[in-house]
Amino acid sequence: TGMGHLRVTKEGLRLEGESEFLFPLYAKEIHSRVDSSLLLQSTHNVTVNARNSNGEVTGRLNVGPKMVEFHSQQFQINSKDGKPLFTVDENEVVIGTDKLRVTGPEGALFEHSVETPLVKAEAFKQLRLESPTRSLSMDAPRGINIKAQAGNIEALSQMDIKLHSSDGVLLLDAETVRLPKLPEGARGGSGISQGLYEICVCPDGKLYLSVAGVGSTCQEYSRVCQ
Repeated sequence: TGMGHLRVTKEGLRLEGESEFLFPLYAKEIHSRVDSSLLLQSTHNVTVNARNSNGEVTGRLNVGPKMVEFHSQQFQINSKDGKPLFTVDENEVVIGTDKLRVTGPEGALFEHSVETPLVKAEAFKQLRLESPTRSLSMDAPRGINIKAQAGNIEALSQMDIKLHSSDGVLLLDAETVRLPKLPEGARGGSGISQGLYEICVCPDGKLYLSVAGVGSTCQEYSRVCQ
């Protein structure tokens, strides 16, 4: 029937209490009692190896005092219903959850590009995209949509902010378009000498510059509007 804490039952071997093995233990299945957890303990680290039919190690889990390491071609975490939540291989990292939450005070730091269909802040929180020392670039082949349903959208830059459309128009669709910091010319000098221009609007909404004068130099049927 066994000896000491070791018992031989119809299901296999049963160990009661703590046990120590001085040499390798080979078993098809190791499980704890129903009312307790399974504890594997070592003074250095605990290593679990998976081998193929040739005896080569194809997967290794190493739990050390300062780090947990996993060596394999792929690492995957699944939910209780079998849905992949986190997958890592040599080429990519896939997060399969419906929502990725980063709770660190400094947010998320990406050294290279980020590809995503949606960037959204939490409810009643502000969304801020910032590049402290370099430029911030957003590219999309079929357009970029920036929407604030209950607030303002601000674009701040130390240098210039450029809005460029390679094949199309730049549309400012608002009830009022304000340019509050345009320079004003002094009386007596021409617009050319002062380097001032007048902003003119075509009937279709197109903007163009005209050299400032005493009166308005905008023309309703300017060749720029044709």
